[in-house]
Amino acid sequence: MAMNLTDFVKTRDFLVCVDSDGCAMDTMDIKHFECFGPCMVREWGLQAWAEPILRRWNDINLYTMTRGINRFKGLVMALGEIDETYTRIEDLDTLTAWAETSPELSNGALEKAIEANPESVSLKKALSWSKAVNQSITLLPDEKKLPFPMAREALAFAHERADVAIVSSANLDAVLEEWEHYGLLEHTDIVLAQNVGSKAYCIAELLKKGYDLSHVVMCGDAPGDYDAARKNGVFYYPILVRGEKASWEQFISEGFDRLVNGQYAGSYQKNLINAFLSNLGGN
Repeated sequence: MAMNLTDFVKTRDFLVCVDSDGCAMDTMDIKHFECFGPCMVREWGLQAWAEPILRRWNDINLYTMTRGINRFKGLVMALGEIDETYTRIEDLDTLTAWAETSPELSNGALEKAIEANPESVSLKKALSWSKAVNQSITLLPDEKKLPFPMAREALAFAHERADVAIVSSANLDAVLEEWEHYGLLEHTDIVLAQNVGSKAYCIAELLKKGYDLSHVVMCGDAPGDYDAARKNGVFYYPILVRGEKASWEQFISEGFDRLVNGQYAGSYQKNLINAFLSNLGGN
């Protein structure tokens, strides 16, 4: 298995790209339920309104068309609503401006922003929150970080006739640990995580290995996955929120064979995308 694009060699005519969190691994819900939202409530002292705030956090990050949004952009959205509805968020404009203009949204980039603006309360609190989230995620027990039912079977099925690439914006070490622990890694050929670049970039680089556009599908659960597929002109296969098992079963029974047999384009792809958008309230 290759760990970078340089070492990866195309071995089959077809390529299946797969997202990790919320697609193959049932980890998005638990990370937002127990880490992202609660850490925000603690960092900004929002306990008095915790229930509606956490419900709205989950809507933004899990159940609408902003599913999978960058953590800092999601934070700014949530804090903006909190500032208007519940209580004033100090120095929110500074954090909002950074999230809207920074070419990189990461802890490292935020640390540099703080060096340039050491008086900013909101930037410091955002970094404290992000680090607390990361620590909280590492403490989640393995039994709360499981693959979705039928995901492993679907990957094994596809791997018999296609190259399989993990294309994820998650942390590389976390992806490797989770996929190895549950036997998914053996059904992949390359792992591309947040350290490589955006999902759109990763797919574009994989296409340079010689795949025909009509032989490539991106399996994902969020608008960012759909956009990455669309930008590269490849097919998209949605793993529907709250319908993940059925989605993977359909991939085995129908989706993958349509890809291989040249019957994916047209009405089949259109119907899948419509179901995906409807699932997240996008149409």
